[in-house]
Order: sequence, then C-alpha cells, then structure tokens
Amino acid sequence: MNIYLTDGSSDCFYTAVFAAYSDKNCTITSAKNLQLEIGAKAIPVQPDAEKCERVKKKIRSIDAQALSDISLLLRRGCAAKEDIALQYIRLLIKENKPVRDMLASPIVINAVTEIRKVTLEVHRFTGFLRFMEGANGIFYAPFAPDNDILDLLVPHFIKRLSAQPFVIHDTSRNKAALYNTKDCVIAQTDEKVSVLLSEYEKGFQQLWKEYYSSVNILQRPHEKQMRGYMPVRYWKFMPEKNQPL
Repeated sequence: MNIYLTDGSSDCFYTAVFAAYSDKNCTITSAKNLQLEIGAKAIPVQPDAEKCERVKKKIRSIDAQALSDISLLLRRGCAAKEDIALQYIRLLIKENKPVRDMLASPIVINAVTEIRKVTLEVHRFTGFLRFMEGANGIFYAPFAPDNDILDLLVPHFIKRLSAQPFVIHDTSRNKAALYNTKDCVIAQTDEKVSVLLSEYEKGFQQLWKEYYSSVNILQRPHEKQMRGYMPVRYWKFMPEKNQPL
C-alpha cells in the first residue's frame, strides 16, 4: 500500500488526491506519528498549485458545495480525515453528481458524520468560550478544540464584540486570532503564553469560584448533570473547576 503524506494543508491534500486518484491501493494522511505497516510505502507530497486547482476544478464542475464540505472535513482532528475525504471525492467523480444525500453509502455516512462533529463544535464554542480581561484591556479566550475551527469562530465574536479588542487562542495548535476592532489576523504563538489579568478579572473570577462553591453541595454532587451541559474536555479553562479557592 502507498501512503501519501501531506503537510496538513488543503493545497497539499488536493495535490495528493491528484497523485493518488488512480492508485487503488493507497491512502492519504497528514498524521505526524505515522506507524507504517509491513509492505507500506510512504510517499511525501509537496503542494503543487496547478495540480491542486485541477482537482478543485473537477470537483466544482460536479458539485460546487462539495469543496465547502471537504474543507470542513479536513478540519477534523483525526488521522483518517484525508482518507475519508479521498473516498468521498472518488465517489463524487464516479457518480458525476452530488452525493451528500446518498446516506445508504458508508463513504457518505463517514463524511457527513465527521463534518457534523466540526460544525457541532463550532456551535458549542459560540456559547462555551470564556473570555478574561487582561491588564491591558484586551479580552483573552484560550481553548483547545478537537478540530481546527479557530477561523470559523472569529466572525461570530467579531459581531458580538465589534468594539472590543480580543484574542482567541487555540492552545492545542499554537495559534491565535488577534482582533483590534478593525482588523483580525491569525498568527502562530509560542507553546506557552502568559496573560496578566486585570484586577477586575481576578476579583470576578474569585466571586465566580465562591458562588460555585456555595451552590455545590458536597453530599449531592451533580457532576453527571454538568457533563450533560458541558463536556469534560471543555472544563480546563473554567476557573471554578480548575482553580482552588
């Protein structure tokens, strides 16, 4: 089996699709810690603008919306995302028509399921994201999403906080969206980022922790109910769950 290795970018993925499409015994992945099976051959792929555009043009000619679907799919935080996208593209070209409604197909079911995980996480973080006020007056919101959704969240918060400078920091991918009330850019960050909180924010967090402590009855824990409202993986940035009084 041939394994086409990409750099994780969409351009590199579409270049790999160009090379892998006629290879019936292959897969595409951007997994960094790939474990090769016996007999497997790794083929590194470099982005090629011409090949990338040829694949996109073909997909667009069949189903213009498919490129948006594939873009969402490639944001998934799982090693199989590129292979699922490759199988979806192969089915699309084979049928020569939109296939998203072919829900009897395991290929379509896999793709739709993974896409929904991305869109659901975007929806969740529009409500779950916690902002803290920095000493410089800039709001700071760290989060560690399962999927690469930072730029999908930004429009929502620009609309909500149009007059407030803010930083939304994806700590798992070391990148952040920086908004100054006029422009927004996404930049890479260091692995560790220190933020000096304002005195107001420190007091607010202390009040929030005290409130949580007062309503949390030790004899009647409601952790199960809390998990239903907010998955545990989102708790790490909640001061009431991770900072002692």
